[in-house]
Amino acid sequence: MKMISKIAKASLGLVFLGSSSVFAQSLADAKKAIDAEQYQKAESMLKTLTTTQPTKDENFFYLGWVYIKQDYADSAKVVFNKGIAANPKSALNYAGLGAVARLDKDNSGATTNFNQAVALAGKDAKPYTYVGLSYLLPTTTDKKVAPADADAAIAVLTKGKAINAKDVDLLIALGDAYRSVLKSNEAYSNYSDASTLDPKNPAAKVATGVLYKFANNFDGSEQQFKDALAINANYGPAYREWAETDLRWSLTDPKMASAKIKEAVDHYKQYLSLTDQSVESQMRYADFLILAGDYKTLQQVATDLSKSASTNARVYRYLAYAAYENKDYQNGLTAINTWFQKADPKRIIPRDYLYQGRLQMATGQDSVGINTLKKALELDSTQTDVYGEIAKALYHQKKYEQAGDAYRQVTLKAGRNVKLTDYFYEGISYYFGYDEKKPNADSLLVRADSAFSYVNQKSPTTADGYLYRAYVNDMKEKDRNNINGYAKPFYEKYIELVTAKGAPDEKAKKSLANAYAYLGTYYEYKEKDDAKATENFTKARENDPTNKQAVAFFQRKGGAGKSK
Repeated sequence: MKMISKIAKASLGLVFLGSSSVFAQSLADAKKAIDAEQYQKAESMLKTLTTTQPTKDENFFYLGWVYIKQDYADSAKVVFNKGIAANPKSALNYAGLGAVARLDKDNSGATTNFNQAVALAGKDAKPYTYVGLSYLLPTTTDKKVAPADADAAIAVLTKGKAINAKDVDLLIALGDAYRSVLKSNEAYSNYSDASTLDPKNPAAKVATGVLYKFANNFDGSEQQFKDALAINANYGPAYREWAETDLRWSLTDPKMASAKIKEAVDHYKQYLSLTDQSVESQMRYADFLILAGDYKTLQQVATDLSKSASTNARVYRYLAYAAYENKDYQNGLTAINTWFQKADPKRIIPRDYLYQGRLQMATGQDSVGINTLKKALELDSTQTDVYGEIAKALYHQKKYEQAGDAYRQVTLKAGRNVKLTDYFYEGISYYFGYDEKKPNADSLLVRADSAFSYVNQKSPTTADGYLYRAYVNDMKEKDRNNINGYAKPFYEKYIELVTAKGAPDEKAKKSLANAYAYLGTYYEYKEKDDAKATENFTKARENDPTNKQAVAFFQRKGGAGKSK
């Protein structure tokens, strides 16, 4: 009887409320699917709703928002305009158009639409929430929110909070905005308020976990994700954020790196199992695999995606990246070229040029590849490691002066990523690029000497740093018949360091012979000290009997000091 009674009550409700309650529930379900990142499911439901309820602008907005989340901005724009056609005063759909304009880097259009959304919102806080979320959409390759955009989000969301301080979605969005500008206390306060208002909301727990992640409080972060899953064991975003937290954890603790990366992949697979296994979900997995550096799996996932007739062209980006990292260069070049052909120019990012340039050089197109890498740098000057790649390629092409300039950019701009070898190769490049016939020849010697001087300061026991500095300073001698001895202290330091290590190898012997021969010449012609000259030329010949300067000296002396 109880069951019959329940059915009767449900039926009675439907009779009195009519079909609108069914659709309202369907919209609520669609919104839950969006929150759970089940975008394919949400899209299907909302497409039905826009057909069965074509006058309800809200249905169009959430469908457009699903497209935004899936990176289909053009499709979103079409749907938002349909929402406005259904209701010219639809604040939400104007917020949506503002979001599309931001993604298209149309700041003027974004501002106009956001202002219209706020003007039409009245006492409804929801448009404020989505204007705020639109400001937080990533528009750069590093996916970081610009401080100005975060401030704009905070401003509009604060206005929305004044209208409805109990809107949980708005509070979480406001927390996200504060988190993006590292205002952790304010972020935590809004997340906490959201959890207090709706203790069964897993999104607030996940947001708090993300906040802890960026503070490297990984244990606390993990607990928040567990709390979210205790509320809803099938809440996929908790597993996704947990996976990304594991990845960050692996980077900060080398001892746990391997285990945490494996755990991260397992959590991401769990996330995928709880979403809709759509092409878009697989794309998000591909993005994660790039962060995890798992290019072997990425190539497999991308290859499988490329077989789907409905696949996003972005799969060719993943194929190219993975192929390069897996040394499958020719297939990688084909993939990246296909991506450039198929992609909307707005979707091309600096990293695409970076991989295209790398693949071009790996397949023998050095000059073209260098130009492509330069293009990547023009678009994103923060990719300072690219200077090193360009420099290395130029060096191998024996374009030494250009290589020196490129290494100089590395040492000037790479910050913490600069290695001592970058200074060393900067010096060598300028040294090999020296041509006394060129008007800028002396400036190259100055740059080379400066680079080797830095090596000497930072690594005073690196013998080759002194050897090449000696070579450079010897080049400064303008009159070989009246040398000044610029190279003398550096050759002497080189000899000191090498002989202190014991018996030299064959390569070092040749260099030692050159060093002693220089000193022999110095003492013979500059100091007029025949004994010192003979002593040094003898040591030169002992290390390398074929040393031309030593041979010439002893021929001049009639074979004096012949070695045993």
